[in-house]
Amino acid sequence: MFPRRDPGHRLATAAVALGLLCSLNTSAWAGARDRAHGHARITRVPSTAGSLTPLTGYAIRSTADVSESAAAVSSPGYPAKDWYPASPRSTVLAALLADGVYEDPFVSTNLQKIPKSPFQVPWWYRSDFTVADPSQRTYLDFSGVISAADVYVNGHRVATTADVTGAYTHHELDVTSLVGAGTNTVAFRIQPNDPDKNLTMGWIDWLQPPPDQNMGIVRDVLVRRGGPVALRDAHVMTQLAVPSLATADLTVKAQARNDSDTPVTAEVSGTVAGVAVTRSVALAAHQTKTVTFTPADVPGLHLTSPKVWWPAGMGGQPLYDLDLTASVAGTASDTAHESFGIRDVRAPLNSDGARQYSINGRRLLIKGGGWSPDEFLRWDRTYVEDRLKYALDLGLNAIRLEGHIEPDEFFDIADRYGILTLPGWECCDKWEGQVNGDGERGEKWTAADYPVAQASMAAEAARLRDHPSVVSFLIGSDFAPDAKIEKTYLDALKAADWAAPVVSAASDNSTPQLGSSGMKMTGPYDWIPPGYWYAKREGGATGFNSETSAGPDIPTLDTLRRMMTPAELDTLWKNPDLKQYHRSPSPVFGTLKIYDAALTGRYGAPKSLTDYVRKAQLAQYENVRAQYEAYGRNQTDASKPSTGVVYWMFNSGWTSLHWQLMDRYLDQGGAYFGAKKANEPLHVQYSYDDRSVTVVNNRHADASQLTARATLFDPDGTQRYDRTVTGLSVKGDGAHTTALTLPASVSGLPSTYLVRLVLTDAAGQEVSRNVYWLSTKADALDWAKTDWWHTPTTSYADLKGLTSMTQVPVTATASTTAADGMSTTTVTVRNAGTDKTPALLTDVHLVDANGRPVLPVRWSDNAVSLWPGESATLTATYRTADLHGSEPRVRVSGWNAAERTVPATAPEPSARLSSR
Repeated sequence: MFPRRDPGHRLATAAVALGLLCSLNTSAWAGARDRAHGHARITRVPSTAGSLTPLTGYAIRSTADVSESAAAVSSPGYPAKDWYPASPRSTVLAALLADGVYEDPFVSTNLQKIPKSPFQVPWWYRSDFTVADPSQRTYLDFSGVISAADVYVNGHRVATTADVTGAYTHHELDVTSLVGAGTNTVAFRIQPNDPDKNLTMGWIDWLQPPPDQNMGIVRDVLVRRGGPVALRDAHVMTQLAVPSLATADLTVKAQARNDSDTPVTAEVSGTVAGVAVTRSVALAAHQTKTVTFTPADVPGLHLTSPKVWWPAGMGGQPLYDLDLTASVAGTASDTAHESFGIRDVRAPLNSDGARQYSINGRRLLIKGGGWSPDEFLRWDRTYVEDRLKYALDLGLNAIRLEGHIEPDEFFDIADRYGILTLPGWECCDKWEGQVNGDGERGEKWTAADYPVAQASMAAEAARLRDHPSVVSFLIGSDFAPDAKIEKTYLDALKAADWAAPVVSAASDNSTPQLGSSGMKMTGPYDWIPPGYWYAKREGGATGFNSETSAGPDIPTLDTLRRMMTPAELDTLWKNPDLKQYHRSPSPVFGTLKIYDAALTGRYGAPKSLTDYVRKAQLAQYENVRAQYEAYGRNQTDASKPSTGVVYWMFNSGWTSLHWQLMDRYLDQGGAYFGAKKANEPLHVQYSYDDRSVTVVNNRHADASQLTARATLFDPDGTQRYDRTVTGLSVKGDGAHTTALTLPASVSGLPSTYLVRLVLTDAAGQEVSRNVYWLSTKADALDWAKTDWWHTPTTSYADLKGLTSMTQVPVTATASTTAADGMSTTTVTVRNAGTDKTPALLTDVHLVDANGRPVLPVRWSDNAVSLWPGESATLTATYRTADLHGSEPRVRVSGWNAAERTVPATAPEPSARLSSR
């Protein structure tokens, strides 16, 4: 490692700091040593017609430190000495962090210490590429420039900041006349970003914003090669017969463009879904024609028994391919490839005015989370894939992207896993500056902004339209666009053959053409009690709530110790009124005052940091579980059903104290396992509003011959009530049935008590178990004082009786097997107590020999509650390489179980090696 250096000074060497978890795409940084002294690895571009080659990286430098002319900087052979290396997709700050210029921004207030001044001037991004055959046409193809750039090739400016502006606008620059055999140079002079002034990407109240405001290039810059005729805009429109799903019609479109000075005849041919297509196209010089193939002229494009794409849990995710080639005089000139899925998406408004999604004729409840990219917009495919696998593990079916629309690979992964995506524009900055409410940021639009917005919409529509996972686009977030902006967007979407539903806003707003959004954005965003979710009002379980949660999600103690200093940890549990840097820059969400008051009021004042964190995990488990359970129970109601819920947020882009189901390091606590429990495929649950015990069936098939048992206990395990109901049946697709209703009062029941629910199938096998801690004194809400972020609680449920639970001995045995780079650790935990006391919320963590969590990991179950003599066998699946050569161990703890760590049989050495 090299010492940190002041970014204002020239560097003698460049180093890559690899300590930030999942911070960089390792393939992009392979061979980083070749970039010493700022020399990015040269990109070798083939002459193959239709080839698309991403630049492998850049050397970057502040214009304040570069005295040479733009022509010199952008010419081959320029000595970019002491420039910083940057990955192919990198903001300025991401590159400086990778080079060790600043300390880990996820720790303490290190991010706050990074100065803003270096990012208030333009920065150069410079890269070299080689071609062997300059007779082929060469294009630069890119988007993702933040905020704008002058572009140079081999000393010549080929685009200005007026041309290249906006994070989402797509650009294709024909640079054939400038490119020669051998080494060529492309350089971008990137302008500073201000999301209140530019249609780019910014941050709101999710995290502390980076001082460079995302300035840089965050998507690949591609070098295209080809002959005289270019193929562009190739895509497939699908029409599925619903509800039979028996047939599907495919229509293929592509643009054939003659970039030469003479007329040509191009042969456009290829296959779509295995069906051959071909057509001759006569093109005048510089003429473009649309080539279309339909079932009317290619009967094979009328598919019988098509392979239909479904969301995860509803069916498979088959994909088809489109491959086209444009040839001139028998020689390939260009190629195009797209993958697509066949599915039907509809989202009409129901009788209550709520948006109701259906896929392939089957109605579904959208159960999602709000997505956050890495704070510095660094792309790491493995890290993204790990988080999307967590979404599946949690039983979620959707991810909402409010702005920060990820690169193509994100949607490729979502297609493959069956995760629905709801992309849209972001709120509270320039994107909604024309319509923002009082006190919101974002400048009003000028005439120059409309073409940028239209180009942004056109580019994203063309990029996303073939992805079956993309089931909507939200053209507004907190606010809906006005008539002029709406038309701007809709014209672009229509021109792109966009087929998925378009939604006017994520809030309860309307636009002239689209009408009502059918969504609500009523919060809450801060702590409210679990019973809140069952009220069919405000943020409760009715309609489509586009963003909502009970606010803070305190991470595990392991993560807290990684992200905060001992002094900060001390104030975390001792000083509720203190502003927490790792919560939010918002004055509304700056402290944990509301959350901490509820934690103390319901569970008792914390006695230590450990006690604070364990109470937080208990509170987050019950609240997140209640949120998803309430929406799940109400989805098939005849009156005011729930149609969608997006947990705000699914994840955090940095080390946060709020709005996350898992933390930055992918550790899992109460919030995670509460969501996982609530979203079981066949699930038994308690209803806070009417004390009913219901069974919710999220499977497609009906379930029958079920048995539900409900038992009430004192915290010490004394049984106070027990009832079993047999012969239960419940229809599929989200239907529910009421098994029983718990009595309003039970003799001898203390103010704090436990409810154990167990659901078994016809064979007597347990299919769902759910344990609640409740109070005879309910939380009281002051609905009249509801504001946009929460409803005040005037008195709290009494759960302090949980502190009287005696310590229970929980034993654990564990073993590990490994194959094909993956390991599975099987853990059996048992309540070995001899009295009646249950072990509440027993947590199992996979750790290495030093006690550090092994992450990511997917558990079959966790946070289990066990009565004396009961045991549970859990499995953890993870990459063997994430052990980093250590022996696996299992750490077991719980609400009333002492922490203990036991060994697990290590993977065989050969298996460990196979994962590397």
